[in-house]
Amino acid sequence: MLNELSFDLHTLRSGYLAGKFTPAEVIAEARRRAGGGNPVWISMTDNAPAAAFDPAKPLSGIPFAVKDNIDVAGMETTAGCPEFGYRPEKTATVVQRLLDAGAVLIGKTNLDQFATGLVGVRSPYGACGSVFDETYVSGGSSSGSAVAVGKGMVTFSLGTDTAGSGRVPAAFNNLVGLKATKGLVPASGVVPACRTLDCVTVFALTCGDADAVLKVVGGFDETDSYSRRARVAPQTWATGSFRFGVPQKALLQFFGDAEAEALYWRSVARLEALGGTKVEIDFQSFRDSADLLYAGPWVSERLAAISSFVASNAAAMHPVVREIIQGASRYTAQDGFEAEYKLATLRRRTEAEWAKMDVMLLPTTGTIYKIAAVEADPFKLNTNLGYYTNFVNLLDLSAVALPAGFRGNGLPFGVTLMAQAFCETGLLQMADRLHRAQGKHLGGTMAALSDTPPLEASTVPPGCVAVAVVGAHLSGMPLNGQLTERGAKLVRTTRTAMHYKFYALPGTTPPKPGLVRTSSAVGSGIEVEVWAMPVEHYGSFVALVPAPLSIGSLTLADGSTVQGFLCEPYAVDGATEITHLGGWRNYMATLAKPSK
Repeated sequence: MLNELSFDLHTLRSGYLAGKFTPAEVIAEARRRAGGGNPVWISMTDNAPAAAFDPAKPLSGIPFAVKDNIDVAGMETTAGCPEFGYRPEKTATVVQRLLDAGAVLIGKTNLDQFATGLVGVRSPYGACGSVFDETYVSGGSSSGSAVAVGKGMVTFSLGTDTAGSGRVPAAFNNLVGLKATKGLVPASGVVPACRTLDCVTVFALTCGDADAVLKVVGGFDETDSYSRRARVAPQTWATGSFRFGVPQKALLQFFGDAEAEALYWRSVARLEALGGTKVEIDFQSFRDSADLLYAGPWVSERLAAISSFVASNAAAMHPVVREIIQGASRYTAQDGFEAEYKLATLRRRTEAEWAKMDVMLLPTTGTIYKIAAVEADPFKLNTNLGYYTNFVNLLDLSAVALPAGFRGNGLPFGVTLMAQAFCETGLLQMADRLHRAQGKHLGGTMAALSDTPPLEASTVPPGCVAVAVVGAHLSGMPLNGQLTERGAKLVRTTRTAMHYKFYALPGTTPPKPGLVRTSSAVGSGIEVEVWAMPVEHYGSFVALVPAPLSIGSLTLADGSTVQGFLCEPYAVDGATEITHLGGWRNYMATLAKPSK
């Protein structure tokens, strides 16, 4: 029955391919679930039937929602303030890319007014509650976007994130929240909060769904002056072992929530079980950066974004939002420069901590609050929710929030994996492994996470080239440092295909072998180590390779092809063939044996 259908991407797309249901049926069901009412939705699209399934479009027939500070042509954009509303003539780039990929927009969702807040209660359209208990906050400012996914109304949704709005609601609704690097997802057609920091984010049921959406929406947009051309950062940590940072205990804050603290340490243990090495880091510089966002001149950007509206319509604003934004007028240009200088100093200090770790694992929030408590103390409790989130965009980090279990009262807890800029691919792969180690259901539905496929990870980490070494570059050998000093990481030990002969080359210092491809099978393959080399250092490594050796395509025993050391055939004339020994280590062992 469609009313029991899980809306995760795998279920819908496989169902379309099998002919079990049509996009028209699914979209009609999505509209039925949405119901068209507050406080989740601000406006709905028309009831026109969805187009037929097109397998060439990656999101064909997939229902989604967008936060109502993102433009859709012909639909009013309110940013959570009816008096501010306008009807744009052009659809935001990020939404248009989704529509072009076949996704179907269901409607626009509620938010903390002008994307100012982490609670989801600062809206004249009503307060969104967590899908698990509506007396608790859903998280903001992307409240409606998260609840729409958590309740199974849509497959995914778009939010925005300046201080944590794409992550906190994920934690409170048992979702994945992807906050990509600043500028990776275009923000043209988005009402700015802090234009230099704003990110368009994705709420999804699984990391695989978030990854599929990112593949569609990511990419440079010349109409967005803050858009960035992506560079794939080397993520050697994405496969195999890795180091993950945790704050020293004195700087961890759970605000009296002992169950949240226990769930965090459980995630730490699970990440260790997945191959991670825990590293305690100095979290103070990250915290000091976070304090700059609201207790510093960056709040002036919020005023700059809507200054003319504030000047003429301040009375129409939510009182908490008005107080925050009007308070920005006290900052001067001098304050702005001084804060920028302080941030640069703090950023340099955090670089020392990043040298110790590959990723950082934090609670997404230290606790969760009831709506009534937030309304009684709107500033302090909101600040508490940003304890682990406010610094991320200031320090240009990428982040994935993911579910991490439940408290005894049934409320969800979440953690966030963070890395440096342009590390989304590796973060999603690691987050998917952690999610599946501790998650059971999708959002607030009864659909099982185990019924969805894991996010497929490449054997070569993102931003890297796989290089096979056979001799002096092996672990423990004289030239191995040429790999490690470039940040290369050992991926696996394996063998070549059977079509290679192996020689000990005369007159080389240090001793080196030569590997030559033949036209027929000559043995059982030669032992090699496959290393992941960051692309940015690959050229300088190849430049070190002396003749008669070269780097070329090398076929492994499993049929895959990697870059690897080969030898020009002329150089093996007079060389000693050692194919029968099966590898360089075996040959070197024969040299170490005393002669009789």
